[in-house]
Amino acid sequence: MDLRDQLKNLFPEHAEQDFEMPEEEFKQKDALVCKFEKKGRNGKPVTIIEGWEGSEDELKKISKKIKTTLGIGGSEKDGTIIIQGDNRDKIMVILKDMGYKTKRVGG
Repeated sequence: MDLRDQLKNLFPEHAEQDFEMPEEEFKQKDALVCKFEKKGRNGKPVTIIEGWEGSEDELKKISKKIKTTLGIGGSEKDGTIIIQGDNRDKIMVILKDMGYKTKRVGG
């Protein structure tokens, strides 16, 4: 006799109900770090966004939004978004409009 059967014996008039857990919306705890880098990339400038704590799917959505809005290339992997060129100010505005806190690192 399992727990469910025991509960039915104790409360025979109780009707069982299905319960679904509500989806909890993800909240970024720390600010995303937006920095400029040229080292190790044959002198080509890139903007790097670090500090993502959520899922890879959400990271890809954010990256796609930035790339399509600015019309430039980039990639995302391991919680980091890499965007071609020095576009820190524009990217920070886009992220702020999406509801994320950002922090600018470097000159």
